[in-house]
Amino acid sequence: MDQDELLENERVERILSPHPLSFMKLQSLCIFLLIWGILIGWFANFSEWCNSWFNGFIQIILVWSIVLLIWGIIASLVTIRWRIFFLYLGVVLVGILLIIWQNWQSITGIVIPYYTIFVSIIGFLLVELYRRSHKYIISNHRIIFKGGVLTKEERTLRYDKISDINYKQGILGQIFGFGTVIPISQSGFGLGSDSTFAAGGVAVGKTRAKFFGLAGGEKEVQTPRARSYYELHGVYPFKEIKKLVESLVQGSVITQYQQEQVEFQREQVDIQREMRDLLKKQLELPGDLSINNVEEESSEEEEE
Repeated sequence: MDQDELLENERVERILSPHPLSFMKLQSLCIFLLIWGILIGWFANFSEWCNSWFNGFIQIILVWSIVLLIWGIIASLVTIRWRIFFLYLGVVLVGILLIIWQNWQSITGIVIPYYTIFVSIIGFLLVELYRRSHKYIISNHRIIFKGGVLTKEERTLRYDKISDINYKQGILGQIFGFGTVIPISQSGFGLGSDSTFAAGGVAVGKTRAKFFGLAGGEKEVQTPRARSYYELHGVYPFKEIKKLVESLVQGSVITQYQQEQVEFQREQVDIQREMRDLLKKQLELPGDLSINNVEEESSEEEEE
């Protein structure tokens, strides 16, 4: 961080970035592509089913694409992000179009494995580039969140604006010592919502004709969640960062006794200000009268 970006009397405590394993959810998508690329290559060229199930362009494409799309649906349902399914769908469509465009139908059993492994390697590189774009700066006054690959984003959060702090540490985080710190501001920034839906159906009618009714309701539950650019995502060492953030936030919070003292001092200052104004008025009033009396006496003496 440049010195001209620092505030007055501000010092940098730590400069952090996410742990290499902190984006394992994204990396697992690439790992599946890598494993499936190796398996489909073995099935199509070396297994005992290569002449029965994988003896043509259509059979290989069907098996390869169905497994990818099913895994994309499962991952999307687990993470509640359908972009994963559309990502796998894009991989399937690009692979099919590439084979048709280059007339590689006769060597599909070789092209598909290499293509899948190549896509997984590209995915690993993109995830690493995304991870390296994160940068967190902890100073004695604030936390600065920086990130972005193409479009740069930056967020500044002062410690006195933090109302709560949430900590997350998964299984890998507990093993390798990294975790996520989500500071929640007083305005609610850092909170997301999970929705639950309950529904019921009623069937009315005879055996051949039935009518169904559907009624339901939705409930949202607030949960700590933020983009990786707006939280201390996967920072290491987790315990030290957690203790540092807690101490900095605690140092900026005014206790009840300190708040009472501040209010008392404000009242004393207001009382002193009122007494000073009153004393000033009292001093100005006799002074004016005495001056008038002196002027009247001098004018009488002149007349005499």
